[in-house]
Amino acid sequence: MHRDLIDGVPVLWAEAPGPLEAALVFGCGVSDETFRSLGVTHLVEHLAMSTLPRLHYDHNASVTLSLTEFTVSGRPEQVADFLGRVCEALSALPLDRIEREAGVLAAEGSGATDPTSAELLSFRYGTQGAGLASWDGPGPDRIPVEAVRDTATRYFHSGNAVLVLTGPPPAGLRLPLPAGERPDRGTAQPVLQPGPLWFQAEVPGPGLALRGDLDDPALILAHAVLLERLRKLVRHQEGLTYEIDGSRRYAGPGEDDFFVRLDAREGQERRVAELLWQESLRLADEGVTEAELAEELAALREVWLDPRATSAELGEAAASSLFGVEYQDAQARLNALAKTTPEQARQAFAAALGTALLVVPGETEVELRQPDGTALPSGSCRSEREWPSQGLVCKPSLSDRLLSSAARRARLAVTAEGVWIRDGDGEVIHVPFDEVVGVETDGPGRVVFGRRNCVVPMVPDLFANLGPAVAALDAAVPEALRYPVSGLRVAD
Repeated sequence: MHRDLIDGVPVLWAEAPGPLEAALVFGCGVSDETFRSLGVTHLVEHLAMSTLPRLHYDHNASVTLSLTEFTVSGRPEQVADFLGRVCEALSALPLDRIEREAGVLAAEGSGATDPTSAELLSFRYGTQGAGLASWDGPGPDRIPVEAVRDTATRYFHSGNAVLVLTGPPPAGLRLPLPAGERPDRGTAQPVLQPGPLWFQAEVPGPGLALRGDLDDPALILAHAVLLERLRKLVRHQEGLTYEIDGSRRYAGPGEDDFFVRLDAREGQERRVAELLWQESLRLADEGVTEAELAEELAALREVWLDPRATSAELGEAAASSLFGVEYQDAQARLNALAKTTPEQARQAFAAALGTALLVVPGETEVELRQPDGTALPSGSCRSEREWPSQGLVCKPSLSDRLLSSAARRARLAVTAEGVWIRDGDGEVIHVPFDEVVGVETDGPGRVVFGRRNCVVPMVPDLFANLGPAVAALDAAVPEALRYPVSGLRVAD
């Protein structure tokens, strides 16, 4: 791998067959946003791409949880032209196009990751950082223009960029980005749910999240073995699923996320979840075999040493550079994996299982046991706090209370500490004012979003005489966190 520097931007390149491919990678993504500015990185990307003329070669751009990439493939002069235009656009975004590009974002409706991993991240980290993955936020038309300017200034500069190429840099290539300092990524994001527990969410099938070191060869191999065991059992023997997939995400030094995702045949969601947990327990208890380790090592060797993997390998090197992580090439990673013993794999997985989050679809109920035989607890947004004895209290309308026993039990309260809601089943949700991440306003109603994934609807459809409670909420929450309901939202 060769290294150059062009206009202050590190350039990594390696020879690969086919046309020249390039990716200008910035160290920013959804994880760097807030609930109030959710979607701003994607909006910056769209604004930059909107300045380009019609181009007759492959080009694209994308935003993930932690990276933004502008990609191109073609002749060297085409690659140089595209990259130069993108850098010029990022240096002077067409802010007059924000309204139109917000509409395009609403039409695109893409997410930063798959739905199952998104829900697991949100439960793990709350409505912040990577936990924003499962949220829509206020809507692209409610992103403040100040957030667009700030994001462009803070992240889209030469100090936070790396260019990768599958060949030498084209002659005359220029990367006219403004200068800037790379953001500090030396600390991991705070964890709200360390695990182990299970919870329900709108996902296509059960999923599992574990925390561990992304560079731990033993955990990498144990994770791969689990995926293969599930493939053999749940798909080929039981016939309950089609897709079984896994991934890994850098979350901070030594504190990363490992995912397992399965879909499920309709009506078999519980059984698939049970098999996922059963195989996880079995691997942590009984371990893996030498043959299984050898098989997974061979599979990774085929993928990582394939000449077609050059672009992916360059991407790994770029991400490592942007995150301040030491890069190891494919052969070095394989050498470390080859030294792993079955007992090391078992121990690594058993330790990670103590951080497990298991998500199941919708109304699926499971009864699972931990390695020590105790019940695997369930998690939700329910509060353990007792209903407050003081505060402004709202009830459903009299007619609703006459017709429904659930309405007679429901309550909404605003205290000096925060907002509370009790549903018809008696379950309580509490959002302290210092954990509010956004308040959606719609006429006399409000919807309060909390840092721990809690949502409190203060709306006339549910409660009467909301005026005093809404006034108290508005007085307690900073104006910057309040926003009108999106004009691009489709009514339920």
